[in-house]
Amino acid sequence: MNKLIARILLPLLVAFGVAAPPVLAQAPVPTVQLPDFADLAERAGPAVVNIRTTARLGSVHGRGMPQIPGLDENDPFYEFFRRFFPQPQPGPGPQRPGPRGDRQVPRGLGSGFVISSDGYVMTNHHVVEGSEQITVTLADKREFSAKLIGSDQRTDVALLKIDATGLPAVRIGDSNRLRVGEWVIAIGSPFGLESTVTAGIVSAKARETGEFLPFIQTDVAVNPGNSGGPLINMRGEVVGINSQIFTTSGAFAGISFAIPIDEAMRVQEQLRASGRVIRGRIGVTITAVSREVAEAIGLSKSQGALVTNVDPDGPAAKAGVEAGDVVLRFDGRPIDSQSDLPRIVGGTRPGTKASMTVWRKGSQRDLQVTVGEIAPEQQTARRGEPPPSSAAPANALGLTVSDVAADRLKELKIRSAVQVDAVDGPAASAGLRQGDLILALNNVDVVNAKQFNDQVARLDRKKNVALLVRRGDATQYVIVRPAER
Repeated sequence: MNKLIARILLPLLVAFGVAAPPVLAQAPVPTVQLPDFADLAERAGPAVVNIRTTARLGSVHGRGMPQIPGLDENDPFYEFFRRFFPQPQPGPGPQRPGPRGDRQVPRGLGSGFVISSDGYVMTNHHVVEGSEQITVTLADKREFSAKLIGSDQRTDVALLKIDATGLPAVRIGDSNRLRVGEWVIAIGSPFGLESTVTAGIVSAKARETGEFLPFIQTDVAVNPGNSGGPLINMRGEVVGINSQIFTTSGAFAGISFAIPIDEAMRVQEQLRASGRVIRGRIGVTITAVSREVAEAIGLSKSQGALVTNVDPDGPAAKAGVEAGDVVLRFDGRPIDSQSDLPRIVGGTRPGTKASMTVWRKGSQRDLQVTVGEIAPEQQTARRGEPPPSSAAPANALGLTVSDVAADRLKELKIRSAVQVDAVDGPAASAGLRQGDLILALNNVDVVNAKQFNDQVARLDRKKNVALLVRRGDATQYVIVRPAER
C-alpha cells in the first residue's frame, strides 16, 4: 500500500517543486584507450639513422636534380623529388673549382635503419643514387662515412655498411601479417629534422605502384627526408621502408607508400652476397586482362597476364609462348593479376625449368620454359608502322583489310594476318589504326582478307568481337562491337 501511495504522490510533489526527481542510475560510458607510442619510439629510435649525401656538381643533372626515369614536371612525384634534391645554391664569395673543374655539393637528405649490430644499414636507392659520399649519423650523434654495398633501382632498396660494432639494430617483422587499419609509426628525418616520430594506420596493402613491388599504403605523415626510414608496427618490428608519397605540393598529403620488409630483406640478402640483384626473365611484354577480353576469349573471370609481345630470342619464344596467350600459372603459382607474373618470374633463379599454363584459343596449354636472367637495362627496338596498301570495301567492323606478303610475315615471325588499310565506324571507335595487323578474331586465326571478311559477315552483331591486333612490336586484344544492320 505504501509503495502504491508513493507511486501516485511522488509525481505530484515533483510537479509542485516539493520533491526532487529521482536520480536514475546510468550505465558507465566505455572509454577507448589510444595507443601509447612513447615506449615504442624509445625502443626503436636508437636504430634509426640520418643519411646525408654529396655529389660532384658536374654529376648533378639540370637544376641540381638527378635524372628521374619516367617523371615529368606534371607528375605528382616530380615536386617531391625536386624538393628532395634542391638546386645547390652557391655561398658568398668566389667558388673554388675542384681538381677536375667541379666541386662537391650537398645532394640530399634521407633516413635509414641499422639491421645488424656490425653496421649494415638499409635505405632507399633514390636516397643514395649518384652520390660520391654518404654520411650516416646515428641517434647518439656519431657520424660515419658509409660504403655502398649495393643498390637496386627496381625495388628502391639500398644496403650500406659503416665501420662500427655493437650498434642497436631493429627487429624485422613480417609484412604479410599486417592488417588494414593496424597502427604503425614512422621514424626518420623529414626536412632534416632527425628522430621525428609520426603515427597512423595501414590504409591498404598490395598497392601496385611498381613492377616488382606491392606497396603498403599508410596515412602516416611522411615527408622529404623520411625516405629510407622504417615503418614499425605496435610490436616494435619493422614491416616496411618508407619510400614514396603522393603529393601535389611536395609535402605530405595523407597518402604514403612503404616497401614491404619481406621484399626488401630478400633484396638486401642478394646485395650483401654479390652487390647486385639477379632476377629471372622469360622475354614477354604483358598487360592486364580486362573483363571484356576475358568474356570474349572464354575465360571465366578477369585473371592472368595477357602476352602482348614475345622476344623472338627469349626463353618464352623457345617454349612456344605466343602473343595473345594469357598466362594463368607459372611454376605452380596462380597469376591472379598482371603484376604477379614479373614478380614471380623475377624471383625465380635463372636456369630454372618452370612450368607455364597459358590460355590459348579457348583452352589451357602447359608449356615448359627455362628462365633466363634479366639484364640491368633493356631496350626494345621498335619498327615503324607499315605503309597502307590498296583499299577494298569496309566490312561490318568498319575495317578495310588486305593480305600480308609472305616475306613480311616471315620477318615479323607470325604465321598469318591481315593488314588494316582503312578504318572507320566501330573499329575506329575501338582504337584501331591504319597499318595494324589483325592476327585472330574470337580465337580463330586470320588467314587472309577473304576469310577474315567472311568471318565478320557471319558475326552476331549483338555481341562484342575480340580482335588480336599487332601494332609495332606489341600485340593486344581489342574489343569491337559490330555495326547494326
